[in-house]
Amino acid sequence: MNTSEYLVTLNIPPSLEEMLVDQLLLMETEHGFSSFQVYAHHHENKGLSLAEQVTGRQKRTRFQMYVPEQELPRLLAQLHHDFKGSGIQYWVMPVIDSGII
Repeated sequence: MNTSEYLVTLNIPPSLEEMLVDQLLLMETEHGFSSFQVYAHHHENKGLSLAEQVTGRQKRTRFQMYVPEQELPRLLAQLHHDFKGSGIQYWVMPVIDSGII
């Protein structure tokens, strides 16, 4: 079991995509990162457009990256500093196994 590496997932408003890409490229880990569009579903209507309220979903961009344990505190601190109050949702999960097949 490899708990020295974590998978960090960020769901961000699409308006922040380019800014976050630039930030992550500056902090890039050896694995890089992935991004793709997702829809967030939530019971709160705060900040949703009328169309989003009707459809019950909000467009987001998801970023995922592997982060070594020793780099995780720095990444999270930098994101909290640079994007405070921006509505970025994140979670961190230990990586049990990874590789290339």
